[in-house]
Amino acid sequence: MRFMMIVKATTDSEAGKLPSPELIEAMQKYNEELVKAGVLLAGDGLQPSSTGIRISYPEPGGKPKVIDGPFTEAKEMIAGYTLIDVQSREEAIEWALRMPDPHGFGQGEIELRQVFEPQDLTDDTELLAKEEALRKQVEEQKKA
Repeated sequence: MRFMMIVKATTDSEAGKLPSPELIEAMQKYNEELVKAGVLLAGDGLQPSSTGIRISYPEPGGKPKVIDGPFTEAKEMIAGYTLIDVQSREEAIEWALRMPDPHGFGQGEIELRQVFEPQDLTDDTELLAKEEALRKQVEEQKKA
């Protein structure tokens, strides 16, 4: 089961304030533990929304609308993510609870969400086979 730990933005992260060296060291140690356990798939911090782009679809069937950041409401933004592959929801919660306060200063918040697997979305064997082939192609591209 894959889970994404979504690190919520704060006023500091949206202002572009970088994490302290201590927090970077704590996160690196945490990531090392995830790697040693064999559960880390990906994880990165994100730049503030001032460098972001939002694409919306305001009208059904209409053209998409491109909006440059910054965006309002820092608490609705994300500042980073960690993607893990674990055996259970409980294990995902355990890993999320071990993450250092992502921003320090008691402002950190992590949202934990399970990722849909292709089999959760359809039972069409042809579509599932195509999805599997695409995933294999991505893995091969990474190796090249």
